[in-house]
Amino acid sequence: CYGGEFGPDLEEVAKVNQLSPEEVIDIHTNGEYVVYMLGFAPGFPFLGGMSKRIAAPRKSSPRPSIPAGSVGIAGLQTGVYPISTPGGWQLIGKTPLALFRPQENPPTLLRAGDTVKFVRISEKDYHAYKEESN
Repeated sequence: CYGGEFGPDLEEVAKVNQLSPEEVIDIHTNGEYVVYMLGFAPGFPFLGGMSKRIAAPRKSSPRPSIPAGSVGIAGLQTGVYPISTPGGWQLIGKTPLALFRPQENPPTLLRAGDTVKFVRISEKDYHAYKEESN
């Protein structure tokens, strides 16, 4: 789910790239991303293959707490915060999927080498998926 409370930096990413927020979403959802590695936080996927057209610098000052599921952009990479943690990436959206699942084996939804495709969903769908996964 992109923008608004789910992606508070979507407007900034659009502005930096001289695009509309809709164009940023279209570009982000039309890409296929490779999980380069997991790190920084348990299950955090560093996803490569993002279009240069939506690249954006990290925040000048990191936020003290990023909600789990937040989708961010930093430079030419995109990623998803699997747990609530401090962070400095530009937040453009949020997924209802849990990426870090400590009760499962393996405890991460993604692995290095996996391919990820983002799909735009409505706020209503976000809450429905979130409820289903609990």
